[in-house]
Amino acid sequence: MGVSDEDITRAVNFVIRHRGGLSLVHEGHEEILELPVAGLMSTEDGYQVAQKYSEMTAAVRTLGSRLKAPYMTLSFMALLVIPEIKLSDQGLFDGNNFTFVDLFTQSKNKSH
Repeated sequence: MGVSDEDITRAVNFVIRHRGGLSLVHEGHEEILELPVAGLMSTEDGYQVAQKYSEMTAAVRTLGSRLKAPYMTLSFMALLVIPEIKLSDQGLFDGNNFTFVDLFTQSKNKSH
């Protein structure tokens, strides 16, 4: 998570450097909940992981997020099988029709 494009880029690269996890970057401050097992799970004690997750969620809220579970929201946005429009590494995906959205064709058809 980050507030600016630069912070978000740093947050993504921070996760890559740690081989998985949840990150928060803001004005030079970097935090990570490392999830080194397949980039999704931790080898740490569950109570410690839960504490770190709660702390990072609270920090994201102080930066202005109004989401109840900002990290969980981002995690589910990447699941292309959940209906409606999703953003993937290959573009927008329409989960209802199970197809990628061709924005070029749509904008071209609307202009006629």
